[in-house]
Amino acid sequence: MTLPAPSGDVTALRSALAAAEYTVDGVEDLLGPLASAALHREQTVPAERVLARRADDPRATLARLFLLGQETTRGALDAALPDVGAAGAQRLGLVQTAGAGSADAVRATCDLRPYAATDAGGPVQWWLASDLGELATGRRLAADHVLGAGGASTTLAQVTVRTPVSRVLDLGTGCGIQALHAARHAETVVATDVSTRALDYARFNAALNAADAALDLRAGSMLDPVRDDRFDLVVSNPPFVITPRSGAAGAAVDAAIGAFEYRDGGRSADDLVRDLVTGVGAVLAPGGVAQMLVNWEHRRGEPWTERVGAWLDASGLDGWVIERELLDPAEYAETWIRDGGTTPDREPEAWAAAYGAWLDDFAARDVEAVGFGLVTLRRPVAGEPTLRRLEEHHGTLRQPLGGHVAASLAAHDWLEQRTDAELAAERLVVAGDVTEERYLTPGASDPNVVVVRQGDGLGRGIQASTGLAAFVGVCDGELTVGQIVGALGALLEVSADDLAAELLPAVRGLVRDGFLAPADAS
Repeated sequence: MTLPAPSGDVTALRSALAAAEYTVDGVEDLLGPLASAALHREQTVPAERVLARRADDPRATLARLFLLGQETTRGALDAALPDVGAAGAQRLGLVQTAGAGSADAVRATCDLRPYAATDAGGPVQWWLASDLGELATGRRLAADHVLGAGGASTTLAQVTVRTPVSRVLDLGTGCGIQALHAARHAETVVATDVSTRALDYARFNAALNAADAALDLRAGSMLDPVRDDRFDLVVSNPPFVITPRSGAAGAAVDAAIGAFEYRDGGRSADDLVRDLVTGVGAVLAPGGVAQMLVNWEHRRGEPWTERVGAWLDASGLDGWVIERELLDPAEYAETWIRDGGTTPDREPEAWAAAYGAWLDDFAARDVEAVGFGLVTLRRPVAGEPTLRRLEEHHGTLRQPLGGHVAASLAAHDWLEQRTDAELAAERLVVAGDVTEERYLTPGASDPNVVVVRQGDGLGRGIQASTGLAAFVGVCDGELTVGQIVGALGALLEVSADDLAAELLPAVRGLVRDGFLAPADAS
């Protein structure tokens, strides 16, 4: 199948899509909340009914063609995309036409949809081309399918640090979405993928949305194309899915549903993720950060924090791992078998064979669950790593999180440079998003529980002692940490040294997590 290719028509296409209001907001406004919500669940009937009533709207023509995979006419596409038309869209590789007449049929050869997101650098609004999905084709995905911007892609874009840098690596670029985000704050972006088909889509999407970006596309597996390079930031949504790849289980999955380049890295268990975590430091410049969304196994008798923590230790890097989601083996198998387009009602034998193979593969390694989350790594500018943090946060996030991640890394460095005595000489202020919750037994005058809660970032809630709650309440930048501890000691009738021993570790945690900040940084 012809792949989209940038040409002289791409600038006109960008203008025409914008003029047609073929944007996320524009399509949702056209469809209305009911049909939009159904389409997000991959149910097309409500959308089809709306689009049939609004057939003269350019957005309806484009949505039918590129989102639903339905035919339109050459005349309708000419009207929807003036100065491009069906002829220009065909030159770009977006459609195939049955003839030159206005009533002749036109069919999309790819998915072209609006994309909107807000990362740590602000909002973006683009259009992304990728392969047509199961919803449009009614078939299982092909092995070389190039995925558009899914939930993981958007999440990674939102959690990525967006400090202006010189060089960024987008490892496993797919359709190029992370490279587009990175191009807004980097001088040069290198994007790699094992799939040359994916690189073609990334090239087209860059031409459509960021024509001036310095984008270097390279074919190859994992870090192979960049072994001699160094980067200030590495972002990766790698093929992290844990798929049976060896023995009878691997053979059964291959026979039942095959493999998919965008998600299956060809390695057993979570070995690909382990090797990426332990190896990515080789291409990081001093102070460089790597961020990736990955899976890891929870094995019986071995806490995941020890297992993944060993990867951090082997990396030689600062490491921060946040587990966002946890699935049992059955849930995990169902998710990824269905992801490729195989369903129990349409292909019951393939479904059952793949399902059983996944369960056998996990059982062979005593896997009890699979974690999904964010790994942030950083090469120290000098000396040994000082950050090793592994935590679970299965609640909602306050996106975009990239600014919070950057601030937390900076706060860690600030704390590492200060002894407790030096911290005691600092002045702190409470962040503007912090609130306090008090829980009292009916009739009581004093609270049983005080929770200091963060409104931004990870939305953490910290149960605070009487002394810590009082400390936070006094942090307005006027008094030093030591002065506040001394005053609270006198008020609570406890030794200031004892109170400092209790409070300073907690204060360090609150600074690290963004509840408190140095007064001179506010």
